[in-house]
Amino acid sequence: MTSAIRATGTLAAIAFAALLSACSQPAPPPPPPPPPAVSLSPKLIEQAAAYRYYMARVSAVTPDFADGEAIAKGVAVGAAYEPKQLQRGATAYAAVVALQDPAFVAGVRTYAVNVDQRREVVAAILKDPAYVVGIAGSASAAGLVKTALGNEGQQLYDAGKAVKQSAYDLQKQKWSKSDVLNRDLRLSQAKSLSATPVVGDLAETARLQQAALGVSPLGLTAEPATPPYSPIVVRGMAVAALAALGEGGDANVDTLMAVMAEPNVAFCMNMAKLNLYQCLAVSKPHYEDVFCLGQHIMMDTGRCVIKASGNTEPFEAKFIPKIRVADGSAPYKVTPAKADTKKR
Repeated sequence: MTSAIRATGTLAAIAFAALLSACSQPAPPPPPPPPPAVSLSPKLIEQAAAYRYYMARVSAVTPDFADGEAIAKGVAVGAAYEPKQLQRGATAYAAVVALQDPAFVAGVRTYAVNVDQRREVVAAILKDPAYVVGIAGSASAAGLVKTALGNEGQQLYDAGKAVKQSAYDLQKQKWSKSDVLNRDLRLSQAKSLSATPVVGDLAETARLQQAALGVSPLGLTAEPATPPYSPIVVRGMAVAALAALGEGGDANVDTLMAVMAEPNVAFCMNMAKLNLYQCLAVSKPHYEDVFCLGQHIMMDTGRCVIKASGNTEPFEAKFIPKIRVADGSAPYKVTPAKADTKKR
């Protein structure tokens, strides 16, 4: 009896000691939080959609003009972009395109698991967007962006070349030689449209939003590209990387806009606008407006987008245009005829 009681007391003591030992152990640390989801601000998606809307509409302009009204509509469609907005839109679209590359997104997401490492990578990208070039998958993402932007720029350039050629062909038609009515109003409207932000198509905005989140890919394909990459390609990938790290939402939109800024391409587009204004200021017959549309709206802007992609810009031999206005002036400098020095 006594032995049984003693054994029971011993077991109780052991159990109590084990309980005390368990209570004295620190609780296991909580599991790390899951990595943030990929996010890209709707404001950036809207910029990308506006860029796509403009490029699609203007690339669809064809040279089969039947009257001055059709030419005026083409000029109005083409003039309707603000240079800085179009540059930001091209960069935002580059970010959406980069997010279509699974290897690049996976490479970026490896830094999203550890909070400290994620913060370090985010800080490095904000300090120098070219940091993304060292991330696994950057070559294939750059190839997608370079091809997507380059193809759109070339399409606009080629369409503009056809429109520009029609400026010479139209001179055979009598109506094209009539002066444009309300020339000053036409120029002021072009300037007004150039300062008005473009709004993208709702369906395209939704499509790009789904693509950025990986829900419905755009189905783009391209060969990997080797560095160096153009600033727009680099900045587009940088924004995509920030989105893949969970830092691309509305809370960081001002920072993302700063990352997207690229003055050289914006300057290129601004110069295209200034050349357009100069061209419209001196042109009088309808066919001269066609020249302004084809050269300065479509070809010049297309060249800027090709430049943004990092692809080789198209080459055009300089020539003296045959187009002149009634007062003898021309959109470009015309070489004067040599004076007759023969003695008479």
